[in-house]
Amino acid sequence: MDQEYKEIRNIAIIAHVDHGKTTLTDALMKECGVLEEGFSMDANDIEKERGITIYSKNTSMIYKNTKINILDTPGHADFGSEVERVLRSIDSVLLLVDAQEGPMPQTRFVLKKSLELGLKPIVVINKIDKPASDIKRVQDEVFELFLELGANDEQLDFSTIYAISREGIALENLNDEKINLEPLLDTILKKVPKASGDVKNSFVAQVFNLAYDNFLGRMAISRVYDGMAKVGESIFVKDPFTGKTISGKITKIFTFYGVKKIESEFAVAGDIVMIAGFPNIFIGETFLKDEKGESKPAIHIDEPTISLDFLVNDSPFAGREGKYVTGRQIRDRLEKELEVNVGLRVDFSIDKYLVYGRGEMHIAVLLENMRREGYELQVSQPKVIFHEIKNEAGEIIGKEEPIEELVVDIPTDFSGVVMEKLGRRKAVVTDMRERNGITRIQAEVPTRGLFGYRGEFVVDTKGLGILSSRFIRFGEYVGPIQRRLVGSMTSMENGKALGFSLFNLQDRGVLYIGPGTEVYDGQVIGNTSKGEEMIVNPTKGKQLTNMRASGTDDAINLVPAWELSIERGLEIMNEDEYLEITPKSVRLRKQILNEGMRAKVNRKKEQ
Repeated sequence: MDQEYKEIRNIAIIAHVDHGKTTLTDALMKECGVLEEGFSMDANDIEKERGITIYSKNTSMIYKNTKINILDTPGHADFGSEVERVLRSIDSVLLLVDAQEGPMPQTRFVLKKSLELGLKPIVVINKIDKPASDIKRVQDEVFELFLELGANDEQLDFSTIYAISREGIALENLNDEKINLEPLLDTILKKVPKASGDVKNSFVAQVFNLAYDNFLGRMAISRVYDGMAKVGESIFVKDPFTGKTISGKITKIFTFYGVKKIESEFAVAGDIVMIAGFPNIFIGETFLKDEKGESKPAIHIDEPTISLDFLVNDSPFAGREGKYVTGRQIRDRLEKELEVNVGLRVDFSIDKYLVYGRGEMHIAVLLENMRREGYELQVSQPKVIFHEIKNEAGEIIGKEEPIEELVVDIPTDFSGVVMEKLGRRKAVVTDMRERNGITRIQAEVPTRGLFGYRGEFVVDTKGLGILSSRFIRFGEYVGPIQRRLVGSMTSMENGKALGFSLFNLQDRGVLYIGPGTEVYDGQVIGNTSKGEEMIVNPTKGKQLTNMRASGTDDAINLVPAWELSIERGLEIMNEDEYLEITPKSVRLRKQILNEGMRAKVNRKKEQ
């Protein structure tokens, strides 16, 4: 493997979710001969299944004697804090835009952050082979977005490359021959500034991400701004907020080559490296050779917008499937997660663990990882985090709640039902346009209003709509929101659900279980379309007699069950319910399992 190089370029690939970031990164690695067969930047199982990037990752490649460090960033709004940190450590961005969809909410978010940091993007219009692509329109929309976000003259003079990343093709002009990705790589060498820094200066590096290794502990992924440091050397770490400095010794240094980490003796100016030996290092802290040196500006992490309780599973089926089921084990796992998941906060001071996250997807990914590792637990309904508004005397005079920017693209026929649902959820429409039978609605909506809506949106638009949202600010509380018009269908018995019973129940709503599923008293097995709470017996069989009558022995037709996933469960659960999560199952249940006890508690509440 030839790793000789003279210069370094540091770039990030930014885009809205599913516009092709990871595909392009994989294609560039393949072009430079550093991607092994079967490997991808989205190496995490959940990333592969969902087809989205969740964790920002780095890779590097050598092209024409230049080392190109590329950071692949998430496109989903819940992982926005990952993007912001990455942008601080690079010198330019490739802004990837889908040739059909054009700029979307996350495109706006990542571009705004890039422009504010003074970066000059290279625009890549991707998927130009799509039948419905409209390159001219998308180019105009991108330019308008730059203007709207306050780009300066230099940033407005951006280069544009056209790409089909899936096929490893990039073009400077649309009429050029489709050969490979060299036009994009050459543009990177030409337009991205050389990584700054002088190896002769005193060592300065800033931590922008964290990794965890079972043997080496917490490791700091850092951009080296100046100087050089080597393994075994003592250096200082400075906190940008307090100015407090601690010293430590570098035990290992890794650089990146392709998807591999390569052990190195040195960390040199301009490079992106991983440093081990500092167990209490945090994002935003600065490594310095000189204790009196200046720390780099602080990196601010986005605040959480939702919270929910993590509890020990106490259902009748507790402990059947899980390997780690105790409160202590759940606590240890959350503490380990806090090492690297900077968007997460946990309050351990109560008997249950109060977890704060960036959104439903952020929490769902953590829960999915935990269940795959053998953990079993239950969680409460997610609630949004309110901010108190106080006057000068310190009295509470109101509250603020998280507001999201929402963009939906839907066939025009469905715009009526979508507008009606959004209005009910206190959305304020800011823009609405129709083009070629597709209506795009832009709106601002409270995070509360989006709880439980994604599933409804898919049904309302028959799966043809695209919905994207991102947190934009905390805004004034908008009052009560009508969320869910369905009630719960709750089992009153323990046992196996029977097809005969489910057949009679399916007309009353939507079932979450199929025949043969084991259920328990207090488990929610479906929802009721009329909104009332129903107590049912899904284990009831057909009464057997020796009498025969016409039509009674016809085959029963069961509608397939609406299977619960973690995200779906978090969306649809009620306030008095828990979502039970085990390595093999996701169940919805009442917090109080016994019907008589539930009725008693409800009567007390009404008094």
